[in-house]
Amino acid sequence: MWDPGKYLAFADHRSRPFHELVARVRAEAPRRVVDLGCGPGNLTTTLAERWPDAELEALDSSPEMVAAARERGLAASVGDITEWRPAPDTDVVISSAVLQWLPDQDALLRRWTTELSSGAWLALQVPGNFQAPSHELLLEVVRRSWPELEDLLRFHVFTPAGYAEVLEGCEVDAWETTYLHVLHGENAVLEWITGTALRPIRAALGDQEWAAFRAELAPLLARAYPRRTDGSTWFPFRRVFAVARVS
Repeated sequence: MWDPGKYLAFADHRSRPFHELVARVRAEAPRRVVDLGCGPGNLTTTLAERWPDAELEALDSSPEMVAAARERGLAASVGDITEWRPAPDTDVVISSAVLQWLPDQDALLRRWTTELSSGAWLALQVPGNFQAPSHELLLEVVRRSWPELEDLLRFHVFTPAGYAEVLEGCEVDAWETTYLHVLHGENAVLEWITGTALRPIRAALGDQEWAAFRAELAPLLARAYPRRTDGSTWFPFRRVFAVARVS
């Protein structure tokens, strides 16, 4: 279960990649703009601000996230993006921090490019930090104490060149960026991943097991990402982007 409050705890940091992704979409007057994986809708609303005349479509698999998006006035709906099909007037599709959960995302992306009209834009962003200490330590704890949960931590991300190859035939702009997030508070990195990568782990564990899991992981993360003298924690985070215009 997604927790919109936990996810929004780092809203400023999480929003920057979305804005940098959308800035590379050069659509001037799209008829329909779609946000696949809209989350609580705080970023989806900015699409309406940029393209006020467009029909805005928002989809997320989490009922909790969709409820939060609807509270912002969005006509969001619950759905599986693997089953989503673009309406004929779809001119912009945004997918931010969603596709990493899908093992067959390459086939999905290729299908979308064949179903979208010529000139439509497809923009995606995924986390690419799965070789970072945060994820490696998470896997270490799971494999040592909860090995039955390891399949919940299988993420799928291509390099920029990999996405360019998947989107071959389109006009593609692909790149990667490593952000240095300056976090504050106790167990800052643990709290960050609790809102994202740890979500399926939290859903699989009861309250006592979850507390034990956090207690085992927290000191490992604290050593890998020590608090600085000013109380902040530096958290490098790599992300991969691709923007394609359908030919």
